[in-house]
Amino acid sequence: MRQMTFVAFLQAQNCTNLASSWRHPESRTDTWSPAYYRHLGNVLERGKFHLGFFDDRLSMPDMYGRNHAHTVQNGIRCVKMDPVTTLTVMGMATSRLGLGATYSTTYYEPFHVARVFQTLDLMSEGRAAWNVVTSLNDGEAQNMGQDKVNEHDLRYDRADEFMEVVLGHWDSWEDDAIVQDKSIGYFADPEKVHRLDHDGTFFKSRGPFTVPRSPQGHPMIIQAGQSGRGKKFGARWGELIFLNYPNIEVGKKEYAEFKSDVANMGRDPEHVKITPAIYTVAAATKSEAEDKYALIDKLPTEGDALSLLSEALNFDFSVKGLDDPFTKEELDSIQGLQAIRDRVIELSKGPNPTVRDFIKYSQRGRPRDPIVGGPKEVADKLEEWFVERACDGFVFAASYTPGSYEDIVDHVVPELQKRGLYHKDYSGGTLRENVGVPVPTVRNWNK
Repeated sequence: MRQMTFVAFLQAQNCTNLASSWRHPESRTDTWSPAYYRHLGNVLERGKFHLGFFDDRLSMPDMYGRNHAHTVQNGIRCVKMDPVTTLTVMGMATSRLGLGATYSTTYYEPFHVARVFQTLDLMSEGRAAWNVVTSLNDGEAQNMGQDKVNEHDLRYDRADEFMEVVLGHWDSWEDDAIVQDKSIGYFADPEKVHRLDHDGTFFKSRGPFTVPRSPQGHPMIIQAGQSGRGKKFGARWGELIFLNYPNIEVGKKEYAEFKSDVANMGRDPEHVKITPAIYTVAAATKSEAEDKYALIDKLPTEGDALSLLSEALNFDFSVKGLDDPFTKEELDSIQGLQAIRDRVIELSKGPNPTVRDFIKYSQRGRPRDPIVGGPKEVADKLEEWFVERACDGFVFAASYTPGSYEDIVDHVVPELQKRGLYHKDYSGGTLRENVGVPVPTVRNWNK
C-alpha cells in the first residue's frame, strides 16, 4: 500500500523558517547548542520521519532598508550555522533518520560539495541528502565575493553542469572497487576507480574522486525550484521535490504535470517523491489546537513579512508604501524566488500587485494555511491530499520548536498509522530504502 513520506523542514538558526517562532514562550532558547539538535533528531526518529532537512541561506535577510539592524533586533533568521556540520550532531544521535542539508551550486565547487555529502553519507551509513539550490539574493553574493546575484536562468544553466560533475565524481568508484587484501598489499582495483576529466562551460574538474560509494550509492537529491526553469531542473535531477501549492486543486494539477515531466526525462515518476510544505498545529483535541494557534497567530509582525519578502525577492520593500503598486519594470527586475512573485500576481488577480498584496498572498512570515486540529482533523486533511494525488508526502514546517514536531509525533502519526497511510517502522537502514528510491547504478565507464 502506498504510504506517506514525512520530512521535517529544519533550520540551523535561531528560529524555524517562521521567523517569529523564537518569540513563542515554549520555544527552546538554545538553538545553537548540540543538545537542541540531538533532541530534535530523537523526536523525529521516534515519529519515524524519513528525513530532517536543513534549509539555508548564505546571508542574513538584510535587504529591507539595506541594513541588518532590524534583522538582529527582531531575531529574523539572524543566526545561521553551517547545516552539514549541524547534521553530524543529529546523525550521531540517531540511526535511521535521513539527514539533508542545503548547499549552493552558485558559490561552491562541485568537487567540494561531492566530497562533503559523500562523506556525510558514509558517516551516517547511507542516510544523507543534498538539497540543491542556486541561491537568490545579492546579500549572499556579497558574502561570497561577488557584487550581485547572477541572472535566474544562468544560475540554473550553471547548476545543470554542476550536477553533471558531482554525479560524475559520485560514480567514480564502482561498488566493489575496494578489495583490501592485506596478504598481498592490494587495497583497491584501479580499473574500478575512474577519473572524470570534466572540462565544460562553467567548470573544470579532473578527479579521481577521493570518497568511495556508500550503502545507498550516493546521497539523495532534494530540489525545490518552482519557476519554469526550476521545475525543469527538478524533473531532470531531483529525487525528493519540495514544492508549495496554494490549494489541493492546484496541487493535483501540478503534481500530475511534474510527474509527466519526470517521465519525459526518461525517469521513473514513482521514484521521485513530491512533498509540499505545510504547517500543522496539532493537539489531543481540536479545541486545544485552536487555542495553540491563537497564540502562534499573534507572534508574526508586518516587519517579519517585509524583511523576508525583501530577502526572497531580492528587492528592497522599504522603498514603497504599503498600497503602492509594483510597476511592470519592478516586477520584471525580481531575480529572487520568482514563484512567489508569480503566485502573488495570480492570486491578487491583477498585473500590478501592491506591497500589501505581497504580504497577504505570499503569507511570508506567517504560517501558510495551517492545518489546525486534533488527530482526526489533521489526518483527514493529510489523507485527502495524499489519496487525491496532490503529493507523495509532506514537508512539515514548525511554528515553534520542538513542540510542533512533538505534537505531530504524539498526535498525528498514530492516527495515520491506524489508517495504514504511514509506516510503523523504518524499512531499512538507508534513506533510499526508507523512502522507496532505488540505489543508483554506476555509469558505464566503457562507453
